[in-house]
Amino acid sequence: MAVRDGTPMSSGTDWLDLRVEGDPHPRRFDSPQTLETYLTRMERLTPEAVAVLLERGEVGPPAARRVYRVRPVRP
Repeated sequence: MAVRDGTPMSSGTDWLDLRVEGDPHPRRFDSPQTLETYLTRMERLTPEAVAVLLERGEVGPPAARRVYRVRPVRP
């Protein structure tokens, strides 16, 4: 991580890893917006389930059919 004036600077993109129950491989997203689009279009999560996932880092039944976890990628 770069440092300027004693303050850490991010690389510009805060990557997120999504882990889905039953799938050993995480899916990586470059922003909460692209993650939200994926979850609503491909995984068919409700907006409420997506909001819980983004707020708490995890959502599962009954709000979603499977357990979903999201974590920031550590450099």
